[in-house]
Amino acid sequence: MHQGIMKAWLESSHLYGSNATYVEEMYEAYQEDPSSVSDDWRAVFDNLPPVNGASADVPEAAHSKIRDYFRSLAQEGRRKGAARMTDPEVDAKQVKVLQLINAYRFRGHQNANLDPLELWKRDAVAELDPAFHGLTAEDLQREFNTGSFAHGGDTMKLGDLVKALKATYCGAIGAEYMHITDTEEKRWIQQRLEPTLGRASYDKGVKTRILEGLNAAEGMEKYLGAKFPGAKRFSLEGGDALVPMMREIIYRAGEAGTKEIVVGMAHRGRLNVLVNILGKRPAELFDEFAGKHGESSGSGDVKYHQGFSSDFETPGGNVHLALAFNPSHLEIVNPVVMGSVRARQDRRGCADGLSVMPITIHGDSAIAGQGIVQETFNMSQTRGFKVGGSIRIVVNNQVGFTTSAHHDVRSTEYCTDIAKMVQAPIFHVNSDDPEAVAFVAQLAVDYRNTFKRDVVIDLVCYRRHGHNEADEPSATQPLMYAKIKKHPTPRKIYADKLIAENSISAEEVTAMVNGYRDALDHGDCVVKEWRPMTLHTVDWTPFLNREWDEAFESSMSFERLQSLAEKIAYVPETHPLQSRVAKIYSDRHAMAKGEKLLDWGFAETLAYATILEDNKRVRITGQDSGRGTFFHRHAVLHNQNDATTYMPLRNLAAEQGPIDITDSVLSEASVLAFEYGYATAEPGGLTIWEAQFGDFANCAQVVIDQFLSSGEQKWGRLCGLTMLLPHGYEGQGPEHSSARLERFLQLCANHNMQVCVPSTPAQVYHMLRRQVVRPMRRPLVVMSPKSLLRHPLAVSSLEELANGSFQNVIGEIDALDPKGVERVVFCSGKVYFELLERRRKENLTNVAIVRVEQLYPFPAEEMAKVLEAYQHVTDFVWCQEEPQNQGAWYCSQHHFWAAIPKGAMLTYAGREASAAPACGYPELHTHQQESLINAALNLK
Repeated sequence: MHQGIMKAWLESSHLYGSNATYVEEMYEAYQEDPSSVSDDWRAVFDNLPPVNGASADVPEAAHSKIRDYFRSLAQEGRRKGAARMTDPEVDAKQVKVLQLINAYRFRGHQNANLDPLELWKRDAVAELDPAFHGLTAEDLQREFNTGSFAHGGDTMKLGDLVKALKATYCGAIGAEYMHITDTEEKRWIQQRLEPTLGRASYDKGVKTRILEGLNAAEGMEKYLGAKFPGAKRFSLEGGDALVPMMREIIYRAGEAGTKEIVVGMAHRGRLNVLVNILGKRPAELFDEFAGKHGESSGSGDVKYHQGFSSDFETPGGNVHLALAFNPSHLEIVNPVVMGSVRARQDRRGCADGLSVMPITIHGDSAIAGQGIVQETFNMSQTRGFKVGGSIRIVVNNQVGFTTSAHHDVRSTEYCTDIAKMVQAPIFHVNSDDPEAVAFVAQLAVDYRNTFKRDVVIDLVCYRRHGHNEADEPSATQPLMYAKIKKHPTPRKIYADKLIAENSISAEEVTAMVNGYRDALDHGDCVVKEWRPMTLHTVDWTPFLNREWDEAFESSMSFERLQSLAEKIAYVPETHPLQSRVAKIYSDRHAMAKGEKLLDWGFAETLAYATILEDNKRVRITGQDSGRGTFFHRHAVLHNQNDATTYMPLRNLAAEQGPIDITDSVLSEASVLAFEYGYATAEPGGLTIWEAQFGDFANCAQVVIDQFLSSGEQKWGRLCGLTMLLPHGYEGQGPEHSSARLERFLQLCANHNMQVCVPSTPAQVYHMLRRQVVRPMRRPLVVMSPKSLLRHPLAVSSLEELANGSFQNVIGEIDALDPKGVERVVFCSGKVYFELLERRRKENLTNVAIVRVEQLYPFPAEEMAKVLEAYQHVTDFVWCQEEPQNQGAWYCSQHHFWAAIPKGAMLTYAGREASAAPACGYPELHTHQQESLINAALNLK
């Protein structure tokens, strides 16, 4: 605001010379929190003239100059004869009132009534006492301006204001939001909390709906406890309000236009959510408790890990619900849910996240204790992983198994403090006040949809039984469980309240309890909003009950392939490239014209182009996926003048499949879990996660163990995710050599996934196309190369791409007389080329080399055909770079023994067993490599 306008403001107000202190303190309050002052004052301060001629977007300095500026304006106003209209003492107290309001917004939650058991010992917050701010008992009867406090008009008696602040910020809801830097978000929350004093006014219909939810939650647990005493069910009792909370979230989301909700949660309360929210038939659950199971193949999983899908009717339309399958690694499901949501949003063309919403339900110990939570929060606003915000609910039992929540589970005041890293608002709510719970549920949906950011609900409750129903919790928490035994259930507390206020009769309450129990006895769905699924857009039907050896067509005409090659080699002249990248694209022009054989990066990119031209989706993530860690892919090209990007793969045709290539956050666990979730909801395209080095998959081992390798066996959950894991012994030390091939092979069973080690550009091209073209969707684990990306022998022709197919086994390529072969060496990957070059150098003609390009499922038939010419050979060798206790030797040698002729011998050539994956000394690496090549070729 210019100086003249500022003068006019002061001259028209009651703020003259003696009120400069008031203005100064008001300005200090504004600097601490802009939302603490009224809109008028904020407009004044927002538009102060820059100090020392600085630009308006530079933070203001030299507060004394601001003070002097106000004083000079006030003095000028006095010279013009303006009269002072207010008492300086009152003006000073006015500022203190605004500071008191701000204190409640900042710290009111610390004195809120959050614990149903009233066991929390929380110190009084001094800043919430008017006396702390110099306000007296007499002041309680005085009228003060309420600034931006959105309740009761512009002025209120201080006593009434304090009551309103306590009701809003120290009742059953403790709102933590002042850590948010965006003023608009804070003002939005204030406008939702303060006018109603943090409460909602519900009619009988909504109150009855809330009570029905509590009745269902309690009725379900009591029924199971009576019918299956002692059986583990991980009861929701104590946190019963989760059920009405979920119902209100779904209703609110449906009204806003949401079409799908994906839920992730651990085992606490899962059975209750399955039956009372998603509409799983109680009879099916009871059969599971009784040990019955259907005809589905596989190992199955315990009932409290199972997923479910259904449609849920709301006044705004049906909403499809999907509860994700979840292992006992509690929080790992969170990024899986986010990936599934992102895939559904992409398929719907939903850029703002409104049509598909994630809900994750956490335990208080787990959300604070498991690092995957931080990783998932960290990716929540990143380009490749954002989903328009998620609703995160914490079922806060105040105990972790047997661990004290406040002393041993965390080092922060709240279990939800981790959410502050992304400035998510946190609404703590007492679970024994279900109307407050419903209010917060609706508020959370509206916030998420308005600002496209995460929001956290901390449902402060308790656990009526032990960690499971067989535990005795009083052994470790005697005081808590003595209190719990005497504490009425949430349903009874709320029912008594409604009866007392004449909202519902005692007879209606009794009828509700009996009616729900009768419905459980009947065994049919107890969710009246349940509807048959019609909104689910993921169709896995074409990929069900498929076998590996089913025929499929993947060939492509040479002309079409060459046309695509020219398109992906084209870069506009207006997009200058870095010199090394320009050389790569110059070579690709030559490759497209047939003047040069194809290298790895070009063949790989060409595979993506063919998939996109068939109108399939391609998604690739990894820490260097755009460029490629080893400077080989360059699918995303950076303009050297203005840093804009160009993707040839997005410029193939007017109608083509979408492609996203994203350099991911520096995480393996959360990103791989996200991509697993994405692939389970996107069957038709190609979803790839690429490790920077294959070794880094170690950090995501839980995803590989609990989801990727066993998801189909446990849950019947198909997934076509591809993992590219750079693997090869290049002398780069223990942590940059091995993708731990042995771990994947050890997990292989029941044809659960593919493990491939392609050795040529044509092989990677056909392998990637095969993953999409054939009617099979299972994970593909690729030991991808490093040095082979530029190896002079690792090249292929366009004809090999157009006319070939993936070869699970590649036999001898040199013109050796099979009759003269005395030894056959089996190998995979980079070591093949070292064996080949050394054999050629030594002019050996009695050793044949066979490449195994797919280690699992083991290609027994293809291997038999390759070995037909060597039935006379008795000397077979498996050669590998990895130490003997690693690699493929121990996990796959039974396949090799089965493949070789009867009476033949199989021996090992490779590094000796080692605790580390590789050595760190270049000289030792070279010596070991030389020794294993010599041993394989029988050289001295």
